[in-house]
Amino acid sequence: MASTAETTTPTRDDFAALLERSLGESQSFEGKVVTGRVTAIENDLVVIDVGLKSEGRISIREFTPPGQAPQVAVGDDVEVYVDRLENAFGEAMLSRDRARREAAWDKLETQFNAGERVEGTIFGRVKGGFTVDLGGAVAFLPGSQVDIRPVRDVTPLMGMAQPFQLLKMDRKRGNIVVSRRSILEETRAEARTGLIQSLAEGQVIDGVVKNITDYGAFVDLGGIDGLLHVTDMSYKRVGHPNEVINIGDTVKVQIIRINRETQRISLGMKQLESDPWEGADAKYPVGAKLKGRVTNITEYGAFIELEPGIEGLVHVSEMSWVKKNVHPGKIVSTSQEVEVIVLEVDGEKRRISLGLKQAQRNPWEVFAEENPVGSIVEGEVKNATEFGLFIGLPGEVDGMVHMSDIAWGVSGEAALGLHHKGEMVKAQVLEVDVERERISLGIKQVSAEGAAATTEEGATPNAAGGFDLKKNEVVTCIVRETRDGGIEVQIGEDGATAFIKRSDLSRDRDEQRPERFQVGQKVDALVIGFERGKKPMLSIKARQISEEKQAVAQYGSSDSGASLGDILGAALNKAKDNG
Repeated sequence: MASTAETTTPTRDDFAALLERSLGESQSFEGKVVTGRVTAIENDLVVIDVGLKSEGRISIREFTPPGQAPQVAVGDDVEVYVDRLENAFGEAMLSRDRARREAAWDKLETQFNAGERVEGTIFGRVKGGFTVDLGGAVAFLPGSQVDIRPVRDVTPLMGMAQPFQLLKMDRKRGNIVVSRRSILEETRAEARTGLIQSLAEGQVIDGVVKNITDYGAFVDLGGIDGLLHVTDMSYKRVGHPNEVINIGDTVKVQIIRINRETQRISLGMKQLESDPWEGADAKYPVGAKLKGRVTNITEYGAFIELEPGIEGLVHVSEMSWVKKNVHPGKIVSTSQEVEVIVLEVDGEKRRISLGLKQAQRNPWEVFAEENPVGSIVEGEVKNATEFGLFIGLPGEVDGMVHMSDIAWGVSGEAALGLHHKGEMVKAQVLEVDVERERISLGIKQVSAEGAAATTEEGATPNAAGGFDLKKNEVVTCIVRETRDGGIEVQIGEDGATAFIKRSDLSRDRDEQRPERFQVGQKVDALVIGFERGKKPMLSIKARQISEEKQAVAQYGSSDSGASLGDILGAALNKAKDNG
């Protein structure tokens, strides 16, 4: 009996061992994920038995995925996290979310290290982005990582399972950052590679305009974008792409170039139209007079549209007969219709040179026809220079009155002070040089009053502005100006002006140099004729030859016995002394 009692009655040590074993088993549950069975669902609480002394209760919300119905039923085996063995009511403290989170973190760390995609659901909005459920773990989705382009409304994306890329994980801090954009870019790149391989240069394809910039438009070709540059939209000048297309338009384009390395595609619309430059040489022959519209104005000229797609340039030098060195914008304006003359056509380079002034008559020719030499004109003194006055004449041309032709009996310098800018004066047309665009006028020739001055030879001025000179008469002149082609001289102090050509400066070719004469120097010349308006033509060479002939005649008729060489030498010496 004693032995039986000893074997059946537990001792104090036995109780201690049992308690220690029981506590050890219980403590091994805390902070662990264990499997339990759903025994009941009561008042939105799920009752779960995990093999402890008491059951635990978890809110049914923890079994409800975002945007879905609860996914739990009695008898289901579920994994839960044991937070504590008992609370104040003696129940086990369990968490389904914590269990899912721990399991999710383990799985996500493996996927993150392997660079794999993960599946998640956007379920909330926070500052700077959105929250994503990754099977129990909550990740942050920055707003910049939602899509390739900014998304105004994310509502259609919420509650929908979709792939994400793990960008960053920190388990200690509980931070996970994901990206949806990288998935889309990768998918798009794969699609672009496949699509670009199916395209070919010269192919015609339909696309949708996605974006418009100042330099062109981006067209979606079904997964890959191509650039439609503004210069390839139309043959005609396009100021901005929105003049031709709008966002959302479906357009037919031709593939111009494909760069398979950079995956860039250049598109064109005008290539599907007929080229207006074909046959331009025949359509626009040189000399043809056409009408066009000013489309653009630059410092060097203006562009004229002759037809849609065909533009020509009027260079600034071809814009006006009389307005020199002015900006083209002061002559024409944008959208103005003008008449032009075709000057040159280069179909290969797609260039047409046009003339604006050629479409109008040369005002110098018109003036010469309407105002012959000797006629009287009236104009305003536009400017005074050291050598004369400039007079504004009809047709927007200017004439010049040399200071020697301003007044009778007054020196040139003093005559310049007799008239002022803005004064209306009458003058006589002395000469018109259309090629050089010069008109010579004389104010003093309008009236002969006060013209009592005479030259040393006794010649008096006439109404034509010249002198009562005779052909073959020798006159003394004053050099007023030296030029490359000769010298400008004035007969007497207030006489008419004349120009002695280089070839008439001397009989000796070595002496036919204008630079050997000085302004103010007096020279003798022979009157060899008269121009229109009775302007004298002079020659020093003719005077030398005439004097030589007279010397020969004189010495040849004498009895001095001089040789021909002596006679010619004396004549030449005299000519040199005078010339």
